[in-house]
Amino acid sequence: MPRKTAKDFEPEVLKLFDSYVHGDLSRRGFLSSVAKYTLVGLTAEALLESLAPKFAEAQQIKQDDPRILAKYVEYPSPAGNGKIRGYIVQPARLTGKLPTVLVIHENRGLNPHIEDIARRVALDNFIVFAPDALFTLGGYPGDEDKARELFKGLDQNKTRADFIAAADVLKHLPDGNGKVGAVGFCYGGGIVNYLATQIPDMAAGVPFYGSQPSAEDAAKIKAPLLLNYAGEDERINAGWPAYESALKAAGVSYEAYIYPGVQHGFNNDTTPRFDEAAAKLAWSRTIGFFNKYLRS
Repeated sequence: MPRKTAKDFEPEVLKLFDSYVHGDLSRRGFLSSVAKYTLVGLTAEALLESLAPKFAEAQQIKQDDPRILAKYVEYPSPAGNGKIRGYIVQPARLTGKLPTVLVIHENRGLNPHIEDIARRVALDNFIVFAPDALFTLGGYPGDEDKARELFKGLDQNKTRADFIAAADVLKHLPDGNGKVGAVGFCYGGGIVNYLATQIPDMAAGVPFYGSQPSAEDAAKIKAPLLLNYAGEDERINAGWPAYESALKAAGVSYEAYIYPGVQHGFNNDTTPRFDEAAAKLAWSRTIGFFNKYLRS
């Protein structure tokens, strides 16, 4: 059976799913709201299942791929969170000191999709670190609904401090070249924007459909940014005009792309919101951007 795409769903269903994914609508609320959009013989539960991530189907690089070395590592948390735990991946064969990339997950923690993203970046000849913000609460629980609920319990001030510390870990890796880039998705995209306001020597940032900082904070940004937005993402795009004005006023070097007709989460190939053409283009731009700013 061919995989469903965003075009297989009513636009209102996708908006409701976005609200559900981001914690603004409960599971029960989603099921109740989409009942009128279900087809004959299709329950609201089945509709939700068709929208849920399919990690195994979308995996591009296996964990034991011989081209990479991957392991879980732990570092002390300077924010009092105990320890930072994450997934570090590098090419199996190092050719000199490599640039480093921090990969920041969505609001579900370090799930199999983000681990796969980390492996993809590593195969483009980077050393990659993907922390799990949920580790302080037991780690990614293996269930997306449970992960979203856990996420609400995070102390975001401490979590953000831990992401700053994770970037510092990459900066001082013996096999790294000292240059750190960051890429993140949804919640992680917002964290990339945040890190750019806090780390003066961050070498490059690539937020995918991430929330924007205030104009006051944006004025602190020194890193070049590549910003990827989905055309059908009213919630996030509402903050873009003010952010762009702030970036221009601060003289920040940036590139911004709004991919028409695609949904929030278009780069996530585990769900029907994935758009292959937009994702391929955005990803090629992302790797090209990192090559430009992290290798020179």
